[in-house]
Amino acid sequence: MTERDIFFVANEVNELGGVGRWQAQMARLLAERGHRVTVVGIAPANHPMDLGEPPFKTVTLYARRPPGRPKARRVLGPVDPAVRRHETHMRSAAGRLSELFRDARPGAMIIVSQVWAMEWVALADTAGHAVIGMTHESFETARKSSRFERVKKYYKDVDRLLALTQEDADRWVVEGMNNMGFMPNPLPIVPDTPSPRTEKVVASIGRLSHEKGVDLLLDAWAEAAPKQPGWTLRIYGRGEAEAELRRQCAELGLEDSVDFAGQTDDVPGALRASSLFVQSSRGEGFPLVLLEAMACGVPCVAFDCAPGVREIVTHDEDGLLARPGNTSELARHLVRLMSDEQLRDAMGDQALRSVQRFDPDVITRRWEDLFDFLER
Repeated sequence: MTERDIFFVANEVNELGGVGRWQAQMARLLAERGHRVTVVGIAPANHPMDLGEPPFKTVTLYARRPPGRPKARRVLGPVDPAVRRHETHMRSAAGRLSELFRDARPGAMIIVSQVWAMEWVALADTAGHAVIGMTHESFETARKSSRFERVKKYYKDVDRLLALTQEDADRWVVEGMNNMGFMPNPLPIVPDTPSPRTEKVVASIGRLSHEKGVDLLLDAWAEAAPKQPGWTLRIYGRGEAEAELRRQCAELGLEDSVDFAGQTDDVPGALRASSLFVQSSRGEGFPLVLLEAMACGVPCVAFDCAPGVREIVTHDEDGLLARPGNTSELARHLVRLMSDEQLRDAMGDQALRSVQRFDPDVITRRWEDLFDFLER
């Protein structure tokens, strides 16, 4: 194995959320295998997570988040002073990236985790090192956002652009991105003991936001709960939609069977205290929490809202998938598993087996194979 200098460049070093957790895990995994890893953030995190004492170096380019790129006034065009000041600040910060990259040993790898960060990498001198871009969301989610055109603009010339699934990679190829590959996320946790699946608890874990669809979940629970009395839907998370979700819960008469449990720092513990996991998102990339639930032997019920979901959960084998937004179908799947202990156990055991294909060692070796390939 070749020991390398590896740079992760992202919007932030330690932002709470899926990309931040993935980045910290991969940086740690690669550092533990002898690589010299540096995580570079463009700006400080809005919601920082505690990295402890990581085995990698961290650098943040700005002391506070820089303003967005100003639109040039039509009369002045590119000579608009506001535009020129912004570009000067960007080039100054990109100069710090150039210094880091020039100090690296030959064969270094630059992994750009988010396209906003790529705007700075594009201005930097990458010193001949390979650049790997990443899109941590489904193609469909990107297509509906401003990131779609930015991915095509800023990642078109990188050495490799990685989607989360082959299906998403194929759709980017149709858009003219011929440098595509794909790389799944690694299993974020390897619990010592799985859930005994003895508690009548359905767990939901995620930010309380429109994208995560907890409003849809409450509608589904209103159909499912009366058919399986004694079960509790335990919702872990905080977010801007919490007050509205609590009102919806009360209006649906679900307060006796729904527990808003707040943010948890112990995801494995929350999963081991449940017998089912449910995800009702309107959109996803490659959801880590599905991997975590399966690693705890908890069968999942989810909306089939992205290729990453069906890449993780195999319908009718280790979990159940409903058509996106179809709350009645989601409710039927919940009732099916809530009412059948034998089926829950069979799917939970299969989930524990099938999720091993995302074992951290397996995924880390895939990354190292990619590094070797790009260096040839």
